[in-house]
Amino acid sequence: MKYGRHEAIREVVASSPVSNQDELRRLLLKRGFDVTQATLSRDIREMQLYKGPRGYALPSSDADDDIRPSVESVLENFGLRVKQALNQVVLGTTEGSAQTVAIAIDREEWPEVVGTIAGDDTILVICPDAKQAAHLRAKLEGIIG
Repeated sequence: MKYGRHEAIREVVASSPVSNQDELRRLLLKRGFDVTQATLSRDIREMQLYKGPRGYALPSSDADDDIRPSVESVLENFGLRVKQALNQVVLGTTEGSAQTVAIAIDREEWPEVVGTIAGDDTILVICPDAKQAAHLRAKLEGIIG
C-alpha cells in the first residue's frame, strides 16, 4: 500500500504543479488513496519532496545537499516572522511551506537546534536553552530580513 501510494505521489508531483498538501491529498483520492494529513506529511518527508515556487518537487536522482535549496533560500522565500519563548523559537512561514523550511533547518544540524515540529505555516524549533534560542532567533531574523 505504501509503495503504491509513493508511486502515485511521484506521478502526481511529476505531472503537474501541486501547491499544498490538501491539493495533493485530493489528487491522491482521485487515484484511490484516501490518506490523512499526518500520513501525507510522513510520505513527503520520507520521499524527501521539497516545496519550491511552483509547488512540491521530487529530489533529483543524484540529489545531495548541494542540489537541494539552501536554508537561506528557503527562509528568504517562505519565512515570515520569528518569536522566542524561553528555549523555543516559533517560526512563521507562508501557508503550506513549514515542512519544507523545517527540513532545511534540520539538514543544517545547527548546534542550537534540538529538533523541529512543523505544521502548515508554523514551525516550533526546540533549543537546548534560552541563550541558544536567542542566538537562533537572531540568526533566523538575519536571514529572513
